[in-house]
Amino acid sequence: MKNNKPYFIVFGNEKGGTGKSTLAMHVAISIAEQGRKITIIDLDVRQKSIFRYMENRQKFHNGSDIKLPTADYFVIKTSKLDSIKAAQQADQGALLQQLDNLAPDTEFVLIDCPGNNTYLSRLAHALADTLITPINDSFVDFDLLGEVNADNYEVGRLSHYSEMVWESRKLRLVGGKKPLDWIVTRNRLSSLDSRNNRRVHAALTALQKKIMFRYVPGLSERVIYRELFPKGLTLLDMKKVETMGKTQPSHIAARLELRNLVESLNLPEKAS
Repeated sequence: MKNNKPYFIVFGNEKGGTGKSTLAMHVAISIAEQGRKITIIDLDVRQKSIFRYMENRQKFHNGSDIKLPTADYFVIKTSKLDSIKAAQQADQGALLQQLDNLAPDTEFVLIDCPGNNTYLSRLAHALADTLITPINDSFVDFDLLGEVNADNYEVGRLSHYSEMVWESRKLRLVGGKKPLDWIVTRNRLSSLDSRNNRRVHAALTALQKKIMFRYVPGLSERVIYRELFPKGLTLLDMKKVETMGKTQPSHIAARLELRNLVESLNLPEKAS
C-alpha cells in the first residue's frame, strides 16, 4: 500500500437486511459531494449491492447532462481454490493489490462487507479506522452484539462478532495505530414509538460502555430509499434531479437525519 494511507471506513454486520449498503452509499456520496476523493470496495461478491448501486449511478450519469458526485468502485472476487489457506492468501493478495492501485489522491476508502463472516471481511475489519455497524430496531439484530437476558433485558455474554471487533481493536493498538472508532447505529427505524424501541435503545446505551462503541442515531425506514436505488441516486441528489418529483417534508427530514449521522462520524477534515 502507498505511504499516503487513506482513511478506512468499513461497514460491517454479520446479519443481512439492515440497510447497510444503502447507508454506506449515502455516506460515500456525502463525502464525494464535499469534493473529496473516495473509493468504494465491495466485498460481497454474491449480492454486490453497493457495486450495483454505483453501476446504476454511472448509467444515470452517462445518460444525463446532470453531473453528480461519484466515486471509484470495485468488487473483490473471492478465490475458488480448494485449499482454504491458499484461497485466503489469494483473497488477501487481491485486496492488497486493489489498495495498491488506488489513485494517489484518494482520501477515503469505504469497504462494504458481506452479511456473514468471511476471511476478507475480517481483513477489512482489521483495516478499519471507523467501523460502522447498522442494526435493525430489534433484539434479533441486537444479538449480533451481545446476548440479552429475557427477563430484565440486561446484556450478558458478548457475541462472536463483538469479540472479533475486539480482536481487531487490539491488533490496531499493537501495531501502533490510532484506536478503532466503532459506531453502532439503529437503522431503518420505525416512525412509531414502542416499548421494543425503548428497550433496544436502553440496551444499546448500556452496552456501548461495556464494549466501547459509539451509539449514534441512524436513518428511518422510508420508501424513498427503495426508489433511489435503480437510478443510483441518493437523497443528496434530489434537488438536482427534477424527475425525482417534488421534495416532500419526509425527504427534508431524511436529509437532516443523514447530515446528523455523517457529522457524528467525526471523519478527518480536509487538509488546508
